[in-house]
Amino acid sequence: MRKLIISGLIAAVTLPAVAAVPAAAQSRAELRRDRQDIREERRDLQRAYRRGDARDIREERRDLRQAQREYREDLNDRNRRWGRNDWRGYRDRNAALYARGNWNAPFRYQSFRPGVRIGAPYYSARYYINDPWRYRLPPAARNQRWVRHYGDVILVDTRRGYVVDVIRGFYR
Repeated sequence: MRKLIISGLIAAVTLPAVAAVPAAAQSRAELRRDRQDIREERRDLQRAYRRGDARDIREERRDLRQAQREYREDLNDRNRRWGRNDWRGYRDRNAALYARGNWNAPFRYQSFRPGVRIGAPYYSARYYINDPWRYRLPPAARNQRWVRHYGDVILVDTRRGYVVDVIRGFYR
């Protein structure tokens, strides 16, 4: 009986985590498709500019705005689903946890944006945030780590060195 109860508890704990993975993968795929749509719409707009037809230019601008709007909506849905902005209220209530003093790396500050490839010194083990759940950061996927860069927090793909996400002004 005891084994049955323990196995039931294990299943109850692991099942939501397993069910959340396809949603995250689906959301990532949606965002990737939306970014691809935006690139295609920009190309179409450039073609319309080269042709010089005002009607085509208006239509392509409208299509580009629609693609950008869909991307923002999907990104906001993903952020809501993962509780992306939960840390803001938590930070306000627990300011001492986020006030880590004047912390500076041995290299100068640089503002990163998602999609940029950065050098390994920026995301070495020295700068890892080993307990992101403590700060209410979203969970990092496989081969990704949250890294501190001055007052910002950067989610880096450690295999390839790409910036996945940036939260500016995370530490005060």
